[in-house]
Amino acid sequence: MKRITFILALIVILADFLKAQEPWTLEQCIEYALANNLQVKLQELTVATNEINLKQSKLDAFPSLNLNGNHSYSFGLVTNYITNTKESLKTQASSFSLSTSLPIYNGFQLTNSRKQNQFNLMASVSDVEKVKNNIALAVASLYLQILYQEELVAVAQRQVELSQLQLNRTKILVQAGSLPEGNLYEVEALLAADELQLVNAQNQLAISYLNLTQLLELKSVEGFRIAKPLIPAIDSTKLITENPAQIFGIAEGVMPQIKSARFKLQSSEMGLKIARGGLQPRLSLGANYSSGAQYRIQDNYDFTGDPFVTQIKNNASKSVGLSLSIPIFNGLNARNRVSLARINLMNSQLALENERNTLYKDIQQAYADAIAAEKKLVASEKSKSAAEESYRYTENKFNLGLVTVFDYTTAKNKLAKAETDLLQSKYELIFKTKILEFYKGLPLKL
Repeated sequence: MKRITFILALIVILADFLKAQEPWTLEQCIEYALANNLQVKLQELTVATNEINLKQSKLDAFPSLNLNGNHSYSFGLVTNYITNTKESLKTQASSFSLSTSLPIYNGFQLTNSRKQNQFNLMASVSDVEKVKNNIALAVASLYLQILYQEELVAVAQRQVELSQLQLNRTKILVQAGSLPEGNLYEVEALLAADELQLVNAQNQLAISYLNLTQLLELKSVEGFRIAKPLIPAIDSTKLITENPAQIFGIAEGVMPQIKSARFKLQSSEMGLKIARGGLQPRLSLGANYSSGAQYRIQDNYDFTGDPFVTQIKNNASKSVGLSLSIPIFNGLNARNRVSLARINLMNSQLALENERNTLYKDIQQAYADAIAAEKKLVASEKSKSAAEESYRYTENKFNLGLVTVFDYTTAKNKLAKAETDLLQSKYELIFKTKILEFYKGLPLKL
């Protein structure tokens, strides 16, 4: 039995290990980040708080019911409950009361408070979505950065391999006497420079992985790798089909920051109504039942007088009534609250307009970046083709001793730069178009 348990535990550990070694897709990274990010959890606590506030505002409209009790010992001149006269006695007394109160009219403050808390709750839910959106965009940015860095490492590796091949050729040509020995040293220096560039690219890739794991709240980078998606050929004519105004028209209805600002504006409108309700009279219905019993303390601690139940019954008092309160002057407290609520309303209006302006500017910027990346991609493809032809031509001439190492290095560096520029423009275009799709309410995925 112990052996079976051990084997099962080993299988679970092995499964977890293999799962940890599996590469993460963009969707998995976003899902994990949203489930573990502390900013999301903090914002969700605000939602929980607003849920309680809404529940309480609903319960405030119900009648209140309170039971109060008291037991005391008196020594000296007291009122005798039975004779209703003052006597010098040692007594103990018990009393209790049961009271209830029901608000009838208070300037609709309870109704407006419930509506305000409802808007506050919806705003906090939208704020959670806003935080999640920001995290999703950050994860996508770092994910694409890693893909870009991995391709840069591949480019640097190819440059090292090309330099190594050229070094081998140069050694043969130098040994055959076709090239001077100085060319060999220059090619070795070129290989060392390419190896340094490869190390730098690998370091940048490691830093990009570190940034992503920190955003995911992972404790270690070890064993974490992302999946390399199959990115189809980019057709820029199909990526950007709408202008900023059209995208904004969709984004305005789906982006949580706009929803949150609108809910907060509606909450401020309710806040102004609540403040104005403070200027109106208050009417409430109340009822009360009270009674008590009194005993005289003797030396032997025996009680005298009517029994407890009899006294409670005889001393009972009941009352029902209406309570009206009309505010006349309270240091202009209510009017100042109205003024503050009106300022808060104007602040919410400006906040909504600011969110709309910010969103439109962000869409404009993303659109402009996407158009620029599209143009850069076309130019980079042409530049790469030209650099490849130039490199092949220069390499052949260098092998024949017709050009210097400097010319060969220049052509090789131009090819590396053209490849790097092409990769950069490709991932920039992918990311910017994904942002434009995200503004239209589409999920981030590759």
